[in-house]
Amino acid sequence: MQRERSGKSLAVVQSCYIPWKGYFDLINNVDEFILYDDRQFTRRDWRNRNRVKTPAGTIWLTIPVQVKGRYYQRIDETFTSDPRWAADHWKTLTMAYGAAPFFSRYSDRLERAYRDVATEPRLSVINRRLMEEICDLLGIATKLTWSFEYTVEGARTERLVNLCREAGATRYVSGPRARSYLDEQLFSDAGIDLSYAEYEGYPPYPQLHPPFEHEVTILDLVFNAGPEAPRYMRSFG
Repeated sequence: MQRERSGKSLAVVQSCYIPWKGYFDLINNVDEFILYDDRQFTRRDWRNRNRVKTPAGTIWLTIPVQVKGRYYQRIDETFTSDPRWAADHWKTLTMAYGAAPFFSRYSDRLERAYRDVATEPRLSVINRRLMEEICDLLGIATKLTWSFEYTVEGARTERLVNLCREAGATRYVSGPRARSYLDEQLFSDAGIDLSYAEYEGYPPYPQLHPPFEHEVTILDLVFNAGPEAPRYMRSFG
């Protein structure tokens, strides 16, 4: 899926920790990407964790956050619970990808990014800063904004339609899983074209530690493919 050039396009998604390549394809396919972080934080989800490849198999990297007694907190109200997480994660990434062909090319830059977010207590801000660093590395220039910067109301699909209206978007691009709950008629009634991202058919790339896994952090692709990383994504064709 490549970005169409007529009208402004928009996507609205909760922030994730060092997301997989499909997430960055979605960012690259729109003119504005709204981080939907005034939604409820969900445990054991992608908000504060992602997977990396290691010689022992795929493992989770999880940012520890404060959750006790905070059952209904929003993503942008979620705080880290241990400032040592950033150093620990970078150590794990170094062990997992130190032998990757392009690790040394990006290690100084990404280690600095991890040091910069180490003292940031807000999960949303951590996610956004790391995402911005990776976008810049990949050459993605899409505008990133917060949902709370907009004043719109409404439940589920209605609010997404209202975000499109306030942002001046005529196209909305959604993740494929939203097919099961989006009210497509509301987009049609508002004159907004609705399309869904496609995550099928990604080509494999040279990856350490077989068997091959697509659903791992984008850093796996960056460290293994380097400047050729966009060739293995859908939105750069």
